[in-house]
Amino acid sequence: MTRRGLLGVESDLVATAARRVMARCDELARVSAIRGSIERVYLSPEHARVNRLAAEWMREIGMTTRQDAAGNQLGRIAPVSGEPDAPALLLGSHLDTVPDAGRFDGIVGVLMALEVVRLLRVPGDEAARTGLPFALEVIAFSDEEGTRFGKALLGSSAVSGSWNDDWWTLTDAEGTSLREAFLDFGLDPGRVGEAARRPAELVGYLEAHIEQGPQLDRRGESLAVVSSIASARRFQLTVEGEARHAGGTPYDMRHDALLGASEAALAVERICRGEHHVIGTVGQLEAFPGAVNIVPGEAQLSLDLRGEFDGERDRVWLAIERELDTIMGRRGLRWRAREVHSAPAVFCAPLLQDVVREGILSTLPDGADDPAILFSPAGHDGMAIGAITDVGMLFLRNPHGISHHPDEAVSTADVALGIRALAEAVLQLAADR
Repeated sequence: MTRRGLLGVESDLVATAARRVMARCDELARVSAIRGSIERVYLSPEHARVNRLAAEWMREIGMTTRQDAAGNQLGRIAPVSGEPDAPALLLGSHLDTVPDAGRFDGIVGVLMALEVVRLLRVPGDEAARTGLPFALEVIAFSDEEGTRFGKALLGSSAVSGSWNDDWWTLTDAEGTSLREAFLDFGLDPGRVGEAARRPAELVGYLEAHIEQGPQLDRRGESLAVVSSIASARRFQLTVEGEARHAGGTPYDMRHDALLGASEAALAVERICRGEHHVIGTVGQLEAFPGAVNIVPGEAQLSLDLRGEFDGERDRVWLAIERELDTIMGRRGLRWRAREVHSAPAVFCAPLLQDVVREGILSTLPDGADDPAILFSPAGHDGMAIGAITDVGMLFLRNPHGISHHPDEAVSTADVALGIRALAEAVLQLAADR
């Protein structure tokens, strides 16, 4: 027998909601800049199309809609009091993608949020209200991934009031600046500050998201409470050696920058594999001048470093620095690092962790163990939103843990459990308040 929750709706309604989410994931997957794969980037025609679809689905369940000054799509439904300026609980995720993406990362969280609103709306209420003491808002963030301009969380940064005017000069692969793209999309760069929300306007932020790893799949569990979002630092590393003739230069005279960079990448793996919840990845490696018959005189590589705690992450970076000094010294090379991104860990609020936990428990049979508590090594919009309100997250099982890839997956059954758990979490929060 499943624990009794507060939702009080038939399981077939939740199952229907889950099937609708999966069908709409398929529909959104067809909105892509590239035929045969999924790619939707910030301020593109595809961005505009999915915002229109999301707005249509929001209005279908009685929400008032608007696109904010940064291109995020929002819907709102009033609380039981009907008070127009009541603070809101924000639900949602993002609709933009990486290149050659899967169809669930971010998208499933927006669509599940809409189904939660559908379930919690007072039946037959022409004024379109919920029975809650706070308003509900669903937000479809516009640029979580940072695919087009190389800067992630642009949409949520605008909402959190942390927009940086230095970003206006960022350019995409075609040379279009962020400012120009705003204008082409029909947005006014001078009004981006209007997207910012005040803490007093919000009750909190809850997001459902597929796990972007295999932990739930390995545990054989459908849902988990998220404890925190990983801290992150990213670096561009440059290794300098000496470019010389590949045939005429003996090994004892070579200062091969590519070999030094390759050894550095292996050192990152070795150091991070020995750590708990610190992950290092070298995702890019390029040699210069790049000719088949020249010993590389320079190599550039990226380093993405993530950790559950800022201190652990920074301690690992210091260990990597020491090891690179040793490698480059032994090979007669020089190296330098330029930090291009830094974000602290964001911890989910204890109250929101509790209500998510209660929501998941409502989906489990009596006597089942408590749900898993996982930290998220991947970044999310909650990292920005945490600056203005409490953040909570729910993970859904992702078979085989594949994400940012066409093979990422989630089952209809797990989506149904997630919808019920998220709705129960909202009701638990309302009861607590």
